[in-house]
Amino acid sequence: MSDFTQMLERLLLENPLGEAAIEFALAQMVKLPSGPFKVQTTYGLRVPMRDRVALIADHFAPVGLASGPAVLIRTPYGRSGPGRSLAETYARAFATHGYHVLNQDVRGRFDSEGEFVAFVHEDDDGCDTLAWMARQPWCNGAIGMWGASYLGYVQWAAAASHAPSLKALLPIITHSHLMEYHAHGFPLDLLLRWMFQLAAMDDPTLSAWERLRRINSGSLQDRFLRDAFMHLPMQTADALAIGKPDGLFREMSEAGPQHPVWQQVDHRDAVGSAPPAAFISGWYDLFLDGLLEDYAAQAAADRHPRLVVGPWHHMDYGYMAVAFNEGLRWFATHLRHEPSSPDARPVRLYVMGANRWREFDQWPPRSQPLRLYLHGNGAAKTGRLFVDQAPAGAAPDAYLYDPADPTPSLGGPKLSDDAGSVDNRPLERRKDVLVFSSIPLREDVEFVGPVQLDLYVKSSLPTADFFGRLCVVDRSGRSTNICEGIYRVEAGRGEAQPDGSVHITVSLSATAYRVKAGQRIRLLVASGAHPRFARNLGVPGNQALATEMLAAQQTVFHDAAHPSALVLPVLQE
Repeated sequence: MSDFTQMLERLLLENPLGEAAIEFALAQMVKLPSGPFKVQTTYGLRVPMRDRVALIADHFAPVGLASGPAVLIRTPYGRSGPGRSLAETYARAFATHGYHVLNQDVRGRFDSEGEFVAFVHEDDDGCDTLAWMARQPWCNGAIGMWGASYLGYVQWAAAASHAPSLKALLPIITHSHLMEYHAHGFPLDLLLRWMFQLAAMDDPTLSAWERLRRINSGSLQDRFLRDAFMHLPMQTADALAIGKPDGLFREMSEAGPQHPVWQQVDHRDAVGSAPPAAFISGWYDLFLDGLLEDYAAQAAADRHPRLVVGPWHHMDYGYMAVAFNEGLRWFATHLRHEPSSPDARPVRLYVMGANRWREFDQWPPRSQPLRLYLHGNGAAKTGRLFVDQAPAGAAPDAYLYDPADPTPSLGGPKLSDDAGSVDNRPLERRKDVLVFSSIPLREDVEFVGPVQLDLYVKSSLPTADFFGRLCVVDRSGRSTNICEGIYRVEAGRGEAQPDGSVHITVSLSATAYRVKAGQRIRLLVASGAHPRFARNLGVPGNQALATEMLAAQQTVFHDAAHPSALVLPVLQE
């Protein structure tokens, strides 16, 4: 249970009003700085869309400022109401700093009319809302957008319309192609948890506390979703997760990546021409990789974006005050045309391990690749990582991957409060996990940027997954995960070798970490992380429709002809 959830539980036990305690706790947790303006709120504005559907919004106006720059927040999680959304908290706070803020329920959610179909209507509805705002007497024609996760995605959908009034974006823990079909592993955990959380928000029979628990608590979600995660065919797991079919989930899982909706809601082509964005994310966030791609696209297009990445996961409330303060500075520059700090550098990163913030001129910062070669017996947990020393004639590692007992995901990027860094020793004890460790470091090593894993592999089946996780082991023996990734081997994927093995490169995402002297670097290799990535059933075709499972004998090579290695981007000062 997170610190935030524990605090709410304590307040609710102490306060019989319940929802009032939640509202108070939210305000105390995020600690947003208040500006000089008092705020006047107009509730329940009807904003017309092109198809005559009305989306309902609230206007937060700085008292005494008849017209000025505006901020748009669009949310599917409820624009107001204790225990449902933080959107109103942020809307009111921005208004105290002199911004007219429109806080809107997206189509089909809470008070807004129409049918909610995730992601599908956000481009047109965002465009129409921006046009409506630009016509209001309180808007001077300069609008910024702000928000996290889905509230960040809708910014890219709106930006795709090239609305002239949209001048600045602040997408947080999100990216422009949020609804993405993952070629290397279907995001089963993410989709089922998100549907479960939405269902909890919409259930009028739940108390405010129970609603909050179902939205945040990973252990509680695991109990409710255990059968759904293991259900076959995967396409009908929605009925176990939320008690009814979800049409979009079923339709798109059946069609696979060829479904036109995947392309319709992908707005990455608009990123380079969109207004300048300040990107906020966390090293354990689900959507970090896509956000870094979006940042790179804006940087390449000379949009002069900003990037801030902290030690957070998706459900971590620690980023909220940071994101708000970044928003104040970003909107001051791009909506009010105030000069930015001459000493500000565009990239600000939290270096874990060192536990400090650092600033850079670019992402990724300049680095030198450090190759740590796999040696020894990873199946016996005695595998070794050696610098610049490829193994000679070492025997390969072999293990059985059984989808009936899939290698589980543990912590890491996850849509619940038990995400992030955890002790990996329970995972490392499994027979289907290989473990490779360095000797204790003689001096600190700091690496910042994308981490990769070069592997030479073979499977007894035509399709197989290979998962890698980078960890650091402290002096007590605790093994803490840093970053991870997965690669699905299928026909045509990877570099085929003469002996029948395949050379693959697994992207382990990006990080910033200092491993200290006396600590060890550890690599875990497995064939899954279920349910974060839906288990590979070992059968051909669309596995969302399959009910058969086949166990696979997996082989990982590490010898002179197969120099498998972990590649770290060691920072160059």
